[in-house]
Amino acid sequence: MSVPGKKSGSKRKSKSDFGVALVFLAPNLIGFLIFTMVPMIFSLVMSLYDWPLTGERAFVGAANFVKLFTEDVLFWKIMKNTLVYVAAYVAFNVLIAMGMAVWITSLKKANEFFRSAFFLPMMIGIVSSTMIFKWILSDGGLVNSVIRFFGGEAPNWFGSTATAMIAVVIVSVWQGFGYNMVIFISGLLGVSQSVQEAAKIDGANAVQTFFRVTLPCMSPSIFFAVVMTVISSFQVFDQTFVSTMGGPNNETNTLVLYLYNNAFKYQRLGYASAIAWVLFFCVLIVTAFLMKQQKRFVNYES
Repeated sequence: MSVPGKKSGSKRKSKSDFGVALVFLAPNLIGFLIFTMVPMIFSLVMSLYDWPLTGERAFVGAANFVKLFTEDVLFWKIMKNTLVYVAAYVAFNVLIAMGMAVWITSLKKANEFFRSAFFLPMMIGIVSSTMIFKWILSDGGLVNSVIRFFGGEAPNWFGSTATAMIAVVIVSVWQGFGYNMVIFISGLLGVSQSVQEAAKIDGANAVQTFFRVTLPCMSPSIFFAVVMTVISSFQVFDQTFVSTMGGPNNETNTLVLYLYNNAFKYQRLGYASAIAWVLFFCVLIVTAFLMKQQKRFVNYES
């Protein structure tokens, strides 16, 4: 037998809870609408126009996207550069962060010191980091001086088409691997000691235990780190802007830098907006692909 008063009271409580939740969420929701949704919608509208920085705008429909994919030869080179950077940065960032995390967690002393020391580059602005590496990798810098001391031929790191992208990746990895290192340290500390001891009892050595027990247990942390690193790497801008301005010969030109140049250097806001939406869908597709692989590679403890 139902009690009408109880049901109506439950509805009032539900509405009251919803109202309280809405009050607490309102600042974030308003900020999201003003600073994210409205600019995204406005950017989509702009991508359908020939929209100069100053002067009259004209509606062109999908012409900006058609030109980008069929006429803009430089765009495809920049897309390749961006994908090369993403692949190299994600691989080296994750590998170095994992190596450092394993080493630091194995230390019985000074592990907190090294954890802080390797995380410190994250606290330095990327512009400052890039300027530091421009000096270190300059012709008379530390790296080239060491190479010459041992009789090698010092490269023009940021000025050569063969090494410019390598130099940009080095800067990015040095500045960014500390974040993933902390995530991996947390993941390593969360691995059950009983599972590792059981593997050793079964005859597994240290290497087998790490690859067959520890890494699978860490797969949620690894997956999170990879996804976040991929998303951030597609947005690379400061390193290339400060160090090479996309050169030499557009070898380090990336999608965000190309977007910036079209918007503020060539004053083509509509074309830049089209590039922004291409970038958005690139990130969306890659992230969706990674999420699709989650059930295949990630093991969550019950």
